[in-house]
Amino acid sequence: MTARLEDALKLDLEAKASELSHALREAVLGRLRRRGLVVAVSGGIDSACVAALGVRALGAERVFALLLPERDSSPESLAYGKALCEKLRIPYEVKDIAPILDAAGCYQARNAAVREVVPEFRPDMPWKIVLASDPLSAESLHFFHLVVRLGDGGERRYRLPPGEYKQIVAATNFKQRTRKMLEYYHADRLHYAVGGTPNRLEYDQGFFVKLGDGAADVKPIAGLYKGQVYALARHLGVIEEILEREPTTDTYSLEQSQEDFYYSLHYSKLDLILWAKNHGVSAESVATDLGYTAEQVRRVFDDIDQKRRATVYLHAPPLLLERLEELPDVAPSPAG
Repeated sequence: MTARLEDALKLDLEAKASELSHALREAVLGRLRRRGLVVAVSGGIDSACVAALGVRALGAERVFALLLPERDSSPESLAYGKALCEKLRIPYEVKDIAPILDAAGCYQARNAAVREVVPEFRPDMPWKIVLASDPLSAESLHFFHLVVRLGDGGERRYRLPPGEYKQIVAATNFKQRTRKMLEYYHADRLHYAVGGTPNRLEYDQGFFVKLGDGAADVKPIAGLYKGQVYALARHLGVIEEILEREPTTDTYSLEQSQEDFYYSLHYSKLDLILWAKNHGVSAESVATDLGYTAEQVRRVFDDIDQKRRATVYLHAPPLLLERLEELPDVAPSPAG
């Protein structure tokens, strides 16, 4: 079964590159009637793949990249983003968004919430939040820990209460929404479309910010599992540094993987389990191949469903309370 699962995710890379580049060109120039594509290049694999796909679809001269670091961004992210743009020969602009976030109160609100949990916290102390529960375990309650590196260099974990967790996330979401504001500024200026960068795991499981990184005119890789994104990015000529980089949120001052914050499983395993669930493969078959018990796989299946239910709101368009007869494609959503 492992061979079947892994084979199911293998792509004819040239055929997929041709298919997606043709569809992206038709979406941007045809359906959206825009001249090119804006991509926020983060230094990670997803945005790199979208930028490279945009070059194949539209030409380098019709792709504009934005590199948007802030106080907590890794220096590697900016360096890799620049190197990618230069390799692809696409124009780009670097804008530090920290002053905008500072003026909006992002850092202040976030730090205030951290101090409610850790009174001795100072802004120069690296920190992050991590998901403490494990979908492979019998523990069904999801909760978060705050991890802070204190003045002595040691890291300590604190149970994060719901109120402080929500304030930290709400403040941190300023980052994604500020970036999207700038993407649309340049899209309007250039008469370009905004390219979204979620892969299938992120899109399916709601790992994005509504009206932040979830907002876009076209999402070219939303149908690709994470491992497929890496493979296609290599085929499209993405630089080796990004191809070798593990996924990171690049949101907090302590390095944070996507498993830390959201998935709890590495994408290489979650890709296979999600594909299996989507194609009706039994938990027993998956367990045999991946070295888990059937009960553990069923818990991951349940966690996938739970995340889908919890993030319906993120996918939903605005609700209309009355039908607009002049716009037949726009109808009120049913109650409940």
